[in-house]
Amino acid sequence: MDRKIATIQDVARIAGVSTATVSRTLSKPSVVAPATRDAVLQAVADTGYRINTQAANLRRQRTGSVIALVPNLANPFFSQIFAGMSAVLTEAGLGLLVADTQTGSDPEERLSYHLTSGNADGLILFDGTFSRDRLNVPGRPPVLLVSEWMEDDLPSVTVDNRHGAALAVGHLAQAGHRAIGFLSGPPENVLTSERLAGFTTALADLGLVARPDWILEGDFSMDSGAAAARRWMALPDRPTALFCASDEMAIGFMGAVHRAGLSVPGDVSIVGFDNIEVAQHLTPGLTTIRQPRTIIGLRSAELLIDMIAANSLSGPSEVIEVELIKRASVAPPRSP
Repeated sequence: MDRKIATIQDVARIAGVSTATVSRTLSKPSVVAPATRDAVLQAVADTGYRINTQAANLRRQRTGSVIALVPNLANPFFSQIFAGMSAVLTEAGLGLLVADTQTGSDPEERLSYHLTSGNADGLILFDGTFSRDRLNVPGRPPVLLVSEWMEDDLPSVTVDNRHGAALAVGHLAQAGHRAIGFLSGPPENVLTSERLAGFTTALADLGLVARPDWILEGDFSMDSGAAAARRWMALPDRPTALFCASDEMAIGFMGAVHRAGLSVPGDVSIVGFDNIEVAQHLTPGLTTIRQPRTIIGLRSAELLIDMIAANSLSGPSEVIEVELIKRASVAPPRSP
């Protein structure tokens, strides 16, 4: 015998409440009294009731999807953030779609498409290089910036990049280093400017100077880290330690140093930024600044859901603290 499909009326009857209360409990459980919420949820479990998400989205003129736009899908930095986002969005009945902003000839046109296509209830933007004017689109969905940001009042979830740089410099100084260099990201990137500012301020607090020839430019990739290592090895007066603005650059730098017959940390100590999964599996393990990426994903999804529910383009911003993870890539400098 086929089992009867449970309806919201069945849930209401068993819980002893109205169908409106059932609907409110399932959509906004925090506004319902605990005893009522427990009764409704127990009735849902007893009946096997399932929300018709498609019908609910049609009634609310929603798509049931959120789109995350990232500048490089191959970057392992994003994986844990996506996992955190997906956990929260799934609970809210939303799907997560991911697209690369840098694939193709015109990233700004692709952003405009996602803002106007009606394919998403909200956008999570990881790329802060877009023109702010691109977001001034009538009827666009809520947009939350993550990791990077724009110089205005758009809501964002970021980490304290300056503090992270200060932690890195402080750790190298505690190990005895006074000749400390910096491997930066692209000069126009907000993460580069913030981490460089934290680096120079931390050096000044120690009575040290950020030497221009010890600031090497990269683009957050492993290849650029390897290229920076070759420039470092060509310097007549090399820094004994380097703070790298991303783990990927630090990994590329370390690999090139080892291939040249030098060692980390024997010839140069290295601190990265991000704490991507592979950092702990290197030889030596990479000392780095940990971004709590799962938490970043969770909070990003929660804030965007609130904006979607309020049908609002504005919302709060949040800065999440970072943490120094000590591993074997840092040691005292060799005596001259």
